[in-house]
Amino acid sequence: MFSLDDMIQFLPSLLHGALLTIAVSLLAFALAMVCGLLTGIARISRLWPLRAVSAVYIQFIRGTPLLLQLFFIYYVLPYGGIVLSPFVSGVLGLALNYTAYMAEVFRSGIQAIPKGQWEAGASVGMSRRLMLRRIILPQAVRIIVPSIGNFFVSIFKDSALVSVITMRDLMFSGQLLASATYKHFEIFAMVAAIYFLISYPTAKFVEWIEARIDVTRRPVVIGMRG
Repeated sequence: MFSLDDMIQFLPSLLHGALLTIAVSLLAFALAMVCGLLTGIARISRLWPLRAVSAVYIQFIRGTPLLLQLFFIYYVLPYGGIVLSPFVSGVLGLALNYTAYMAEVFRSGIQAIPKGQWEAGASVGMSRRLMLRRIILPQAVRIIVPSIGNFFVSIFKDSALVSVITMRDLMFSGQLLASATYKHFEIFAMVAAIYFLISYPTAKFVEWIEARIDVTRRPVVIGMRG
């Protein structure tokens, strides 16, 4: 039966694993945001090689399982002389995977902006890069915030997969404790509770951000030079 003594005994190890899970998720999300934006812009570039490479990357990543990608980074790359720690492999695997999905979100957000906005920027002498930074991206970000927020919650839950490459995250810590004590129900109940206690407030925070953006004044979209 589950007892307070069990909680006191297991909690420190699980909380340490939870901190690693949060660190992996935050780093992977930040990298995926930056790389996703760049890849999304490449998808609509006027240069066909950029469009082709980004399209192949997106389709390949989305067409293969995240678990396989983690295995490849951690177990296969060492054959080529690239040896990465479980932590770095986990961050890189999650970031590369979510980059492909975020790239499509950024692309769709940018393409959702009316062409008149591009024409208005061009009419006042803005370069394409300046139009993206001053006009298009501020509006596109407002459109894609719900999707980006959901991705953050998803990447936190998918981070449990890094346990397969022996990183001592929350899930792996739970597996080790369960193997040592045979108290599977108690331990995995605590693991589930910790995941929920982190992901639920995060989801509510994303909802709050969405509500704030809905009532925020729209940015000025033309007439600025720089």
